[in-house]
Formats: sequence, structure tokens, C-alpha cells
Amino acid sequence: MRRLVVIDVVGLTPRLLASAPKLAALSATGFRATLVPAFPAVTCSTQSTMLTGLLPREHGVVGNGWYFRDLAEILFWRQSNALVAGKKVWETGRERDPGFTCASLFWWFNMYSSADVAVTPRPAYPADGRKLPDLWSNPPELRADLQRDLGSFPLFDFWGPRAGIASTRWIAEASKRVIDRFRPTLTLVYLPHLDYDFQRFGPDDGKSVAAVREVDGVAADLAAHARAGGAEVIVLSEYGITSVSGDVALNRSLRRAGYLRVLDQIGFELLDAGASRAFAVADHQVAHVHVRDAGDLEAVKALVESEPGVERVLDRTAQRALGIDHARSGELVAIAKPDRWFSYYYWLDPAKAPDFAPTVDIHRKPGYDPAELHLDPSIPLVKAKIVWTLAKKQLGFRTLLDVIPTNGALVRGSHGRLPDRDEDGPVLISSSRAGARDRLHQSDVASLLLETIFD
Repeated sequence: MRRLVVIDVVGLTPRLLASAPKLAALSATGFRATLVPAFPAVTCSTQSTMLTGLLPREHGVVGNGWYFRDLAEILFWRQSNALVAGKKVWETGRERDPGFTCASLFWWFNMYSSADVAVTPRPAYPADGRKLPDLWSNPPELRADLQRDLGSFPLFDFWGPRAGIASTRWIAEASKRVIDRFRPTLTLVYLPHLDYDFQRFGPDDGKSVAAVREVDGVAADLAAHARAGGAEVIVLSEYGITSVSGDVALNRSLRRAGYLRVLDQIGFELLDAGASRAFAVADHQVAHVHVRDAGDLEAVKALVESEPGVERVLDRTAQRALGIDHARSGELVAIAKPDRWFSYYYWLDPAKAPDFAPTVDIHRKPGYDPAELHLDPSIPLVKAKIVWTLAKKQLGFRTLLDVIPTNGALVRGSHGRLPDRDEDGPVLISSSRAGARDRLHQSDVASLLLETIFD
């Protein structure tokens, strides 16, 4: 068996390789291929497809979150690997050779998997309302060992208005230590840096081009470390991020039409999914629209199709063609036009917005919210407010860090729909010639990894 390190550089595309010459050079001894993305082109779905070789209809991960019908709750960013059906690539590897080992570092659904080594973000949430950086790991002592050597995991550089290169550097350095300590057959590393400024400013902004150069240095250094230790390297991406100019708030339209209900509680409104006849689970440029009564289906479909910014609405038959016809999917799946994305917003009166709306709260919001990468420009001296609020939290006061805008126009990049051009989609670069080809689907990635290891 060869050892292999797979580096997931989120958002990397063929077009961007001109600004990432070190990563592009990896193909000198191997090859570079266009990756044909699975739908939807979002992190949790794509990673599950690449690690199982299955489409969402089979592995069940229809987005970064979905409506849990038995709980009547919309939940995003769950971490248990039990949510992903199908045999994982390392499990297939063990069947071929019992000595096959795997380390999964910051890939999603990383908790309680059968991987030999795992590290994933797991903040601590004390009862006083604070959110403290921390990790979950297997073996358990690895969490403490890495943070002793590298400092506390920079959670607030991993997501939120401060998200930047610091978290990617930390993950890369942690990955080097795991590679050297455990020498896994397969090491999976997730580097998130391009997600941030690409969504904040759009992929063509100068800050985004600079981000490509930054991640090129960090990822290439990790690749060089892996190769110096005798491993092959594959660099791949999940999707490309394209420019957008505004959001589509489907839930507001569904509410105005009488399909969506809210619960008025202590002065603000909560989306009451279980009581609603129809609502949308917004996830970048894809939205799962759940329709409780079959008699409403055609009317809801017509309403969503008429919404400016919606390109297409998939019923169950059309979902089958894209491999997303799973019980977790909505009765309808909406796809945004290339320059639009779906926001989760459902309130009609800003004074009734829920208290979590202007905060970074990826678990409580009933949909994905890229506005969490911004600070609200309407707040004067917003950074001074952050310092004062954090000081109060340290003193034990319960208070909200409500500095996030609820203005979808600030978001300038998104993904989720299938790209119109290969150069704006994902890419794969291998240091090995094993399995060389010009083009492969993301569902073929698991087979390629095994071919590289066992060739």
C-alpha cells in the first residue's frame, strides 16, 4: 500500500490555479482533472459523495442541514457519522488490507465514525451563554496534545466575521503532526480558507485573489511535508464559488401566501415548521421546500417558480435525475439563478426578527446564513461593541453578541447549483499517475483514492 494525503481546498477551481502555482505544479508527476460535481454542490453533500461513491439519494446527506420530520425541526451542521449511509472509503480499504488506517481531519460528519483518527471542531457551550473554542478527537488525548502544541483551536477564525487564514494554518500544522505520529494509510485534510472572502466579496475581488495565494502557500507546504514522508498527495475541491448580487427569501413569500406559520414568543418570531403547510430550508443556492399536504403541491410549486431569482423547481421526478430523491429532501427543491442565493429569512417586521438573527449561530438558524461572515455596517463603532460585549460575557453576564447583518445584499459569492462552465467547478490534482484521466465525477473519487493507494 502507498500512503496518501488528500487535501480538500474548498472553492479551488481550474480558473484559480493561475493564482495557485504551487498546487498546480503537483500535477507535474501526476495529472490534473476536472471534477464533475454532484448536486447539491455544498460541503456536507459533496464530502459524503466523495467518501462513499454514492449520490445523496443513497447516502442521505441532501444538504448541510435538513428538516428532521420526526423532530419537526430544521437542523444544520450535525456531526454524527451515523447520518451518512453507505460504506466509507476507508472501510473498503480495510477489506482489501486489514492494515489500512485512516485519519479524517476536519472533514464533516467526523464524530463517531470508523476512521482510526479524527479531529473536528466541537465548541463548549457553558450554561452562562458563552461559546468557547474546543475540539473533539479520537483518540481523545489527541485533542489536548494538539492544543498544547499549537494553542487553542482558533474557532473564531474558522467561521464568523473574523474567519481567515489562521484556522487553515492551524489545521495544516495539526495535520503534519497527525501524519508524522500515526502515519495513516489515508489522511483526509479540510482547508476552509477560500470559503470566506469568496462569499464575503465575490471570487473576482482582489481580497479573494489574495486568499488563493495564501492557501496555495499553506496547502503546498502541507503537500511537501507529506511527500517528504513518502506519501502521495491529491488536492481536490468540493465546488466553485460564483458571484451573486442578492438573496431570495422564499420563506417570506410562503408566509405572505399563508403557508408558513411562526410562533410569537417573548417578542420575536420563530419559524414553526411542524405547524406550517410549506416552508423552505435554505442552503446557499439550493432550497428544500417542504409541503405538508399533497393538495398544496402544485400551488406552492407555482409560487416558488414565480419568485424572481429562482431558476428551476424540482419535483420528485426531476430530483431523481439529479440523484437527490431521498426521504430527507423537500417535496420540491428550488435552484437559484447563477447570481442569486437563498436566505432563510422569514420575518416580515424587522422588530420581530429572532434574537439569534444578528448573531453567529449556525445551529439555531433554520437555514444557512453567509451574512455571518460580515459585521453589520449600520452599527457605529461595531468593534468597540464586540470588545465590550465579550468583556461582559467573561464577567458572567448573559448578553448577545448581536453584530451580524440581516441584509442578504452584502453576500457576494455563493454555490450549490451545478456550474455552467468546467473552469468554475471543482478540480482534482494528483502527484501520482495512478488512475490518471482528464475528467471524473465526484462519485468516482473514492475509487480513485483506493486506486492510488493500492496501485
